[in-house]
Amino acid sequence: MKWFYGLLAVLGVALPYSQLLPWMMDHGLDSSRLLEEIAQTRIGSFAWMDVLVSAVVLIGFILFEGKRSGMRLLWLPIVGTLAVGVSLGLPLFLLLRELSTERKK
Repeated sequence: MKWFYGLLAVLGVALPYSQLLPWMMDHGLDSSRLLEEIAQTRIGSFAWMDVLVSAVVLIGFILFEGKRSGMRLLWLPIVGTLAVGVSLGLPLFLLLRELSTERKK
C-alpha cells in the first residue's frame, strides 16, 4: 500500500498544480482575482466549500489519529494539506501511517 499512497501523493501535487501554475503564469499572485474566480459560480463555490471542510476534517484526523498511533512527522501532511490540499495531505498521511506501522512490527 505504501507505493499506492506514494503514487497518489505525487498525483495529488501534480494534478492540482497543473491547473494552478498556468493560471499563475497568466495572472500572477492576484489573490482577489483568484477569490473572484473561485466564487464565480455556485458549483465552483460548492466545490471549494467541500474542499475547505475536507481539509479541516483531515487536519483534525491527522492530529488525533497520528498522536493516538504515536506517529512522527505529523507536520508534513498538515503542511501538504495547507500548501496543496487534501489531494496531497491524505495520501501523505496514509503513507506515513503505513511506514510507522511497519517500523513498529
